[in-house]
Amino acid sequence: MKIRIIIAFCIISIALLSCKGKPKNNGMPEKLIIALFGGDNPGQLKSKVEPFRKYLSAKLHTEVEFLFTSDYAAVIQAIRSKKVHMAELTPFAYVIATQKPGLKPLVILGMNGSPSLYHSVIIADPKKGIKTIEDLKKHAKELTLSFGDPASTSGHLIPRNYLISIGLDPGNKAFKEMMFSGNHTATIMNVASGKVDIGCSNLDLSMELLLRQGIIKKEAVVVLWISAPIINNAIVIRDDISNTVSEQIKNIYLNLAKDAPDVFQSMNSTYYPNAKEMSYVPAQDSSYDSLRKIAGSIKDLNFTK
Repeated sequence: MKIRIIIAFCIISIALLSCKGKPKNNGMPEKLIIALFGGDNPGQLKSKVEPFRKYLSAKLHTEVEFLFTSDYAAVIQAIRSKKVHMAELTPFAYVIATQKPGLKPLVILGMNGSPSLYHSVIIADPKKGIKTIEDLKKHAKELTLSFGDPASTSGHLIPRNYLISIGLDPGNKAFKEMMFSGNHTATIMNVASGKVDIGCSNLDLSMELLLRQGIIKKEAVVVLWISAPIINNAIVIRDDISNTVSEQIKNIYLNLAKDAPDVFQSMNSTYYPNAKEMSYVPAQDSSYDSLRKIAGSIKDLNFTK
């Protein structure tokens, strides 16, 4: 009898030790941490993503935490240093972050089954009398220029590339002064208030949001240029997270608009009035190749992070 008890005890002990050594849920982290750029209104963003945090936690049966940062570089650093498991990266931030291996794209916000797009815009203070790009070229030396965040796509990379293409290299003293405001709202508001002469931002999201909210009026700025469409942000995951876990998370995003429309719209309706018509779609690394070429073509653009 004693021998049977000892054998049974050993079997149970071995089983318990085996279970203790296994990763939770086939590699699911004890706490899934996702980095997000806090944006122009971090307080509002936190409240908007809270329903999704709870939903994702319930679906994965694990704790989920969002880490909000004050700039794009901090998001890149957080996922590269493995302080977070996932991140939402703007297009240029994605290009910077994927210069080194370690990340794989999961999803992107889509429309009609295709990745959603947006536009960069160059605006001017109407009091300066700059109404066209030709005016800008003539008077650039007298004007101050503001980009957004250095790792911003529509607020830096795309408009900077365009300005260089027309002979106005901001890095070569084409303007009286060049600066970075830190975010899109600051750039637009600085131009609208006359603190800066020329600003680079995004049209579809930040500028149209400020117009809808009545924070600025249409006549507060002059639109000088609108870019070609730009592919939207990518939600990425570290490639050392198991494929089982990453596919599970990816499918939750892909089905979110259908399975939990209120949660999906809470996250996206602030910037997308047509969020009811949108959904997440699979993201492809190759979709960002054109941005890689643009970034690589700007000689004095130090985008290695």
